[in-house]
Amino acid sequence: MRRIQKWGIALAAITAGTQLNTTEACTRVVYQGKDNTVLTARSMDWKEDTRTNLWIFPRGMKRNGEIGKNPLEWTSKYGSIVLGEPNEKPKYPFFAWGAMMFTCGLAADILFYSFSEWVLYATDPHLAEMGKVQEWAGVYPLFHWSFIPWGFYLVLAVAFGFMLHVRKQNRQKYSEACRPILGKHTDGWPGRIIDLLAVFALLAGTATTFSVATPLMGSLIWELFHVEIGRVTIDIIILFITCFVYTYSLLHGFKGISKLANVCIYLFFGLLAFVLLFGGETRYIIETGLSSLGTMVQNFIGLSTFTDPLRTSHFPQTWTIYYWAYWMVWCVAAPFFIGNISRGRTVRQTILGGYGFGVGSTIVSFIVLGNYSMGMQVTGKADFIAHFLRTNDIYGMIVEIIKTLPGAPVIMVVVLLTMIAFYATSFDSIALTASCYSYHRLEEGQQPHKLIQLMWCILLILLPIALLFAESSMTNLQSVSIVAAFPIGIVIVMIAASFLKDAKKYREELNLKE
Repeated sequence: MRRIQKWGIALAAITAGTQLNTTEACTRVVYQGKDNTVLTARSMDWKEDTRTNLWIFPRGMKRNGEIGKNPLEWTSKYGSIVLGEPNEKPKYPFFAWGAMMFTCGLAADILFYSFSEWVLYATDPHLAEMGKVQEWAGVYPLFHWSFIPWGFYLVLAVAFGFMLHVRKQNRQKYSEACRPILGKHTDGWPGRIIDLLAVFALLAGTATTFSVATPLMGSLIWELFHVEIGRVTIDIIILFITCFVYTYSLLHGFKGISKLANVCIYLFFGLLAFVLLFGGETRYIIETGLSSLGTMVQNFIGLSTFTDPLRTSHFPQTWTIYYWAYWMVWCVAAPFFIGNISRGRTVRQTILGGYGFGVGSTIVSFIVLGNYSMGMQVTGKADFIAHFLRTNDIYGMIVEIIKTLPGAPVIMVVVLLTMIAFYATSFDSIALTASCYSYHRLEEGQQPHKLIQLMWCILLILLPIALLFAESSMTNLQSVSIVAAFPIGIVIVMIAASFLKDAKKYREELNLKE
């Protein structure tokens, strides 16, 4: 009987896998074996490509894990939409996926601002109008770096994921995501303008992030080794080292990027754990962090809509608006990369995972690193605000903060390595996106040629190096980000609207075929 059952299984499988070009109907084979065991095989014989790669599972559907002899079974409480094939396993394990998502979305800036941003707010006159440093200095970093920027990223990531994995679009460009609205104009001058804006935003974001945090890496190297060379030379060496790391990982494909992201995450959370447990401010860090988080959530709407109409402080123009612009220019590379690596994930998993890894890790970073130094400030153990006001050197102040930690030289090395890893993973995503832009079409699963990737790796590092010789230009480049953000903001709205329109159309197509 076992032999018969095996032959029945084989026959059913062969029949289901056989498709004749002239067949236009589905073929089903049913086999009844021992103990009323029923085996069913069915082919999908459509004369045209159905492109049914967006799978919508309704709530109340019985599901199972489909792993092993006795998989877990359950009835779904919520519906789900999968970017990929039905029951397709995610392209990357959960941790590796989350690590790449977080590290590509935030460059080394997160470490620079986690250490120092509360000081910049504490010295702003607007904070004195609102209350004490203790009450508000830790709130604004959480507000500027958490829910809104990752909201930008994840909405676009879902749209790009739908475009790549569901609609199977082979033009991996910003303009292609606007096709449901632009139609044939996507191939004309409106599409070209959108793509030019995207490339401009890529370059602006690249140069801006390097101009902000690279001097900190130079300050750490100078403090560690007291080298007899200029800061510009040190910064150039750092850029070349970073370029080598991210070029090496990118040329090894997503596997190389994943490994680098994992290393970055281990260094990052290792640093946070050390500061939290051995910095001597554990209680203050936890309690102030919870208070700041609660204040941010409670005042989220007011903080988001404050525009200072009388221009008494210019605080929203200096900080909030600049940050929104900064995140928008980064919306060209980061969401495209997140959407690319999210194949096999549901829309819900992509959004919740992004908020879990992205927002969660960001909040922990600012709470731990920021509140450590703020705790020392408010308890009188150190005066970092006075140091900053006296020297106007934010990078030197951060070095002084790190020097208060146990084993300071080792911590400096860890911070330096973590920043290099952050930069490398971030620029992997930028270089990959730019490489895709170099092709008119890329089929599913096809990656840009390694020479094209190498070219973009080199080009992306040349602009920051050139700007090192013009410090004023590097500062003014932040204004360029704001300029670039306005048209990009319009495109972001178009992409979101296009996704909603195309997803609705796709569901209607599926319903008609059923």
